[in-house]
Amino acid sequence: MSEVTVRFVGGPAHDLERALPAEPDGGPPARWILRHPDGGDPGPADHLYERADRPGGGWTMRFVHTYPVGMTE
Repeated sequence: MSEVTVRFVGGPAHDLERALPAEPDGGPPARWILRHPDGGDPGPADHLYERADRPGGGWTMRFVHTYPVGMTE
């Protein structure tokens, strides 16, 4: 499986870059739930991001919503 590097925009992971699994079109998944954006324990919540347009050569994931603990399980 190939990967694509994305930059998260907005929310608790703002400006974080991370490799995500690539979709068949070569882009990142349409939606991604990020639990621990800095590898630690930033809080008891899950954060939903959606794939944004590819501005100037790099993929971004735009912050949409934060879910309370247990909502995504």
